[in-house]
Amino acid sequence: MATPLAYTARYSYPVAVVRAAFADEQYWKDRVAEVGGDNARLDSVTVSGDQVKVEMVQSISAELLPPAITAVRPGDLIIPRTEDWTADSATFTARVEGAPAEVRGTITLSADGSGSVAQTDGTIEVKIPLFGGKIEAAIAERLTELLASEEEFTNNWLAQH
Repeated sequence: MATPLAYTARYSYPVAVVRAAFADEQYWKDRVAEVGGDNARLDSVTVSGDQVKVEMVQSISAELLPPAITAVRPGDLIIPRTEDWTADSATFTARVEGAPAEVRGTITLSADGSGSVAQTDGTIEVKIPLFGGKIEAAIAERLTELLASEEEFTNNWLAQH
């Protein structure tokens, strides 16, 4: 059974400004470099009208992982991730290389006073009998931390640009 993932990012900038950043390749390069982890990389940013597709690879160092994960999958976690934006909503997927783990869901960007919010709703599924739920909970914790770091990065990046 999958574990839910929910996070609300709050931005000090209106939807149009945040959306423009999401269509800017430099934003993604800077974001992956700052919060993507060791050996993270941006594979592609494709912009076509109001559609933006981003493919990246992030990593989580083994020493940051709980024993429940490293016992089943030793070493750093390498996580290919894709976001497909159309207007103010996106679908996302992420998987862990070498493990039966997948995260998928949606992001909805909407106005919030003079700023905006991005609501992430998804599921984490690890198909390992007995240990899947524990691993899902650990992944949910790390992903929530990552989403918070991405929120902070985005607000800072927008302030500088």
